[in-house]
Amino acid sequence: MSLLESDVPVREVITTDPAKAKALENDVRAKILDMLADREMTIAEIRMELAERGEDKAETTVRHHVNVLSDASIVEISRLEEGGGGTRKYYKSNARVFAYDLPEGADEQLAGARATVREGIHSLVEELYAEHGDEIEAVAREMQPCEYCETQYYEEFVVRELVDRSLTELAESGALDDSR
Repeated sequence: MSLLESDVPVREVITTDPAKAKALENDVRAKILDMLADREMTIAEIRMELAERGEDKAETTVRHHVNVLSDASIVEISRLEEGGGGTRKYYKSNARVFAYDLPEGADEQLAGARATVREGIHSLVEELYAEHGDEIEAVAREMQPCEYCETQYYEEFVVRELVDRSLTELAESGALDDSR
């Protein structure tokens, strides 16, 4: 006899590749990403800012963390500057990481909004498949399997990526701010 039986619905979907997941598992790298979200910085500037945030790290350690983030394609060189007998590299994050939880009671408070979004996205997905279903399916067929997963959700991933990237483009263009 079972002591507990519960239908556990999927409440969250986390989409990332293993390199990005590994890069994000370190607190120092998370702080660096936060620092580089809104401004470009050199390794020396990152090191000083980390020290102000309670992380006193050697420059070589900071460089290692930035390289891990760069190898995961979530930080890149934004500009090079000649000076002081060498070339100064400025880094900037090309990713936005949301590490929040909604406040208690938000699910109930946002239930109507969630229903509106669900209806809109349902219509959007139907239209998306009607106009671009062949392309979505073709990309899904070319995808490599998740090394940890037995069940693969390729088409769902492609659709989520399309929605996520479109939201990101809208945010970067300021359209999300303009619609308030």
